[in-house]
Amino acid sequence: MSAVRRAAVLGSPIAHSLSPVLHRAAYSELGLDTWSYDRFEVDEAALPAFVEGLDASWAGLSLTMPLKRAIIPLLDDISGTAASVEAVNTVVLTEDGRRTGDNTDIPGMIAALRERGVGTVDSAAILGAGATASSALAALSGVCSGPVTAYVRSAARADEMRGWGERLGVDVRIADWAAADQALHAPLVVATTPAGATDALADAVPDAPGTLFDVLYDPWPTVLASRWSAAGAGVVGGLDLLVHQAVLQVEQMTGRQAPLAVMRSAGEQALTARAR
Repeated sequence: MSAVRRAAVLGSPIAHSLSPVLHRAAYSELGLDTWSYDRFEVDEAALPAFVEGLDASWAGLSLTMPLKRAIIPLLDDISGTAASVEAVNTVVLTEDGRRTGDNTDIPGMIAALRERGVGTVDSAAILGAGATASSALAALSGVCSGPVTAYVRSAARADEMRGWGERLGVDVRIADWAAADQALHAPLVVATTPAGATDALADAVPDAPGTLFDVLYDPWPTVLASRWSAAGAGVVGGLDLLVHQAVLQVEQMTGRQAPLAVMRSAGEQALTARAR
């Protein structure tokens, strides 16, 4: 009989997470009957004790906010991708107790864009400058050949985005959030803002927009994404990102090729059930 293997997503709040749905769907499809995937409400203060309490049955962890940076001092090693944005969303645990961190959000973003036909663009815009924006910049470093304009609300956020741009080798230009409607004319627009933050921009969607990548998945579609789709343009959603980054997590933790279509279908069904 195969050994029991455990994995889970940690964060606070965590009840909304779709990660268990996606990972469990993968385990079922792959016949990994002794694998389990759970969710745990863990904040920064509780994280060290949780990690120290993991035994040899644990294969990996998924990290969401606010733990993506807090986990780093607790690891033995992190990948170059994770180091580039100082954010870890994936931890692989070996049976000898070694903990290795990675960031699958960045390659997940690139894969989600490529799946929707976006290979390279000559410029892009980012709406927002929170935690997700640094990963978006890192992804754009491999997608965008020209400048990236970040629309932000404060001088402090502007400084952060300039700093990330320098670190990642991206030509970042700063614009005030008051002019965010101008972002919608870029060939690729990445919305990294909380729910509702871009609703007011929907009326400014141009007649022939480029591609919108809205990282939200619940509620979906956002007002902006709906208007974008109505204009006949391409939209990449948060579920696309969630599935692609989870595919990479499953593959790292199990060593097996993840069933992307099965995982996406499970996520779609879960979101439909929530909306009822």
